[in-house]
Amino acid sequence: LKGRNLWVLVLGRFPTHHKIGIPEFKYVANMHGDETVGREILLHLIDFLVTSYRRDPVITQLLNNTRIHIMPTMNPDGFEATKVPDCYYNQGRYNKNGEDLNRNFPDAFENNNASIQPETQAVINWIKNETFVLSANLHGGALVASYTFDNGNAVTGTLKGYSRSPDDDVFIHLAKTYSFNHTSMYKGTGCDSRQTFPEGITNGYSWYQLEGGMQDYNYVWGQCFEITLELSCCKYPPADQLEKFWRDNKVALIEYMKQVHLGVKGQVTDKNGNPIPNAIVEAKGRPHVCPYRTNEHGEYFLLLLPGTYVINATVPGFKSMLKTVEIPDNTGNFSALQQDFSFSEVSIRSTAASCPKTPLYQELERASAAVKPTVHILVLMTVMLVIFK
Repeated sequence: LKGRNLWVLVLGRFPTHHKIGIPEFKYVANMHGDETVGREILLHLIDFLVTSYRRDPVITQLLNNTRIHIMPTMNPDGFEATKVPDCYYNQGRYNKNGEDLNRNFPDAFENNNASIQPETQAVINWIKNETFVLSANLHGGALVASYTFDNGNAVTGTLKGYSRSPDDDVFIHLAKTYSFNHTSMYKGTGCDSRQTFPEGITNGYSWYQLEGGMQDYNYVWGQCFEITLELSCCKYPPADQLEKFWRDNKVALIEYMKQVHLGVKGQVTDKNGNPIPNAIVEAKGRPHVCPYRTNEHGEYFLLLLPGTYVINATVPGFKSMLKTVEIPDNTGNFSALQQDFSFSEVSIRSTAASCPKTPLYQELERASAAVKPTVHILVLMTVMLVIFK
């Protein structure tokens, strides 16, 4: 990095620190330095949020109940290096070291041999230090909302040309929330006749496979649902078009932020009411390859669509606690459903449990391959028993 800082502006009622029960949201733009629209509209968004606070009731509620982090540029060196703006491709896509930052994160499916760049490391540390729940990264070169997974293997369904996460339904909802609130993305026409995206959304892998992407990293290791927003056919359009891009995206940017209040949230505490960090809290039937755990305040946030779910809280070494919840659509109330867990027999702080950075889905693929013969034997045995009976 050429000595340039990566600036983040935090907005909210309590911008300087995390407040229990208030989810953390982020927007990141310009990780490809020559893709400039996101960078500019995030500056417009900051201006709009600040000037609308206490004037617009919706924005006021959003800011009172959400901590919003905005990073207009993740690749300032690439932006500076883009001397001759071009709609298609420019050297400024890469950082100062010539690396593509959106191929630079640890990957859940294969070993990513790229050396981690300063910008990437800064974002990894940022994700580690905040309890981000929802995020989007803003790109250019197409018009579509793309969602996880970007990479995959047989475990996630790539044999069918799609890489499905355990929260596929939520990701489809998030992508559609953006595309249908954008002035034209939902039409799905893309940028040329070869590329059409029904309803303006796509599974990342279905579009094209990539390794070391930021959105998969957020979801697997950051416990944060992130989608990738491609906002303009032209990567670096003329300045006089920026106002229109802001108008096209304004409502979608706001509606997407509200989705951080989907689902269920709460605290896990011990018999003395002290928070239990690193307790595993997940919805039954959708386990994450790296289990989602409570933060230092014992808090968890799970994005789930309205419906009935069983939430499973586990403190290692103790009996799991199950609670059935009926989740309404609370995005309009700016608060997810609250469901706390109290472990009366526990009076210890759970020890830190970090998830390995190895390609976790590779392990899962090996395990499922190893299980297959056993399954066949079981079926054989069952059939034999039926015959003998």
